Amino acid sequence: MSTQQAENEESAAAKSKRPSDSAFKQQRLPAWQPVLTARTVLPTFFVIGVLFIPIGVVLLHLSNTANELIIDYTKCRSSGGNTTCAEYLEAHPGGECTCQVPFVLPSDFNGVVYMYYGLTNYYQNHRRYVKSRDDEQLLGHLSQTPSTDCAPFAYDPDSGKPIAPCGAIANSLFNDTLTLLQGGSEIKLLKTGIAWPSDKRVKFRNPEGNLNVSLEGFSKPMFWKNGLADLDPENPDNNGFQNEDLIVWMRTAALPSFRKLYRRLNQTNTNYANGLKAGNYTLNITYQYPVVSFDGTKRMILSTTSVLGGKNPFLGIAYIVIGAICITLGLALLFIHMRCSRSNMEMINVNPHTQYS
Repeated sequence: MSTQQAENEESAAAKSKRPSDSAFKQQRLPAWQPVLTARTVLPTFFVIGVLFIPIGVVLLHLSNTANELIIDYTKCRSSGGNTTCAEYLEAHPGGECTCQVPFVLPSDFNGVVYMYYGLTNYYQNHRRYVKSRDDEQLLGHLSQTPSTDCAPFAYDPDSGKPIAPCGAIANSLFNDTLTLLQGGSEIKLLKTGIAWPSDKRVKFRNPEGNLNVSLEGFSKPMFWKNGLADLDPENPDNNGFQNEDLIVWMRTAALPSFRKLYRRLNQTNTNYANGLKAGNYTLNITYQYPVVSFDGTKRMILSTTSVLGGKNPFLGIAYIVIGAICITLGLALLFIHMRCSRSNMEMINVNPHTQYS
């Protein structure tokens, strides 16, 4: 019996879930717990407030040094017509409309001037939309069987050929044409230098050899009017998967209201070497991109940059607001501390028989 009892005890010890008697497992490690007192908390609030408010003012000032002009052209009236271009596209899906929007630049836009297009109520962050692409294809590795993520934009329904580039993102490529006019003359805008260099170098590549030959067995996306090899007739190097308009569009936006870089001002022209001068301009639009069906809007944005990038006052305002809240809380807590706190002698004399009034 003694042998059997010993075996049972050993078996019970083996099955025990009791942790070992170590400082870590028995939670006996040394620890530090801060004691929050008025003497430590109040200075922290005041220091944060004193630091954040000046930083916010500087950030807000730097943001305001960038100029920006926004023009909403969603419902611009067609040239020579009585309807808006949005109404024309609703009546003629896949059509094309031309309109012009005169505007005044209130001040000089000095430095490098960028043109953006902006869309609202456009959810590029939808899970199925974000996944609808073939990264191997975008790297120039063409295959007759595109990724299943591209469905239902993987094959041309008429010819049965695979689509290049496939997927919902590429199919919905922004295709309005925006140009600037001054005094009846077109201002030269550059189509290159708008995409991230890392995207163009790493994520998007053209197949080796002649691009037209490589794309012979493929169809263009259903929404496109020109093929992948003809996106930029003026610059052969800006075609294929390395077209910068395509690269910019393929980087999906996180929010439903967004802007994407569209053009850069060509400052080799002596008239615009220092930017755009204040004055009268005209925005000429070839209107093809429908947005009214999903209650969206379209905008053209002209902007310069500051040390912080484009005009965005949010960061400066956030610093100022947080600094002001910290100082306000600090003053409120200081007032409460001075009115309600007890002296050292009162704290020393506290005992079980102390009467509180």
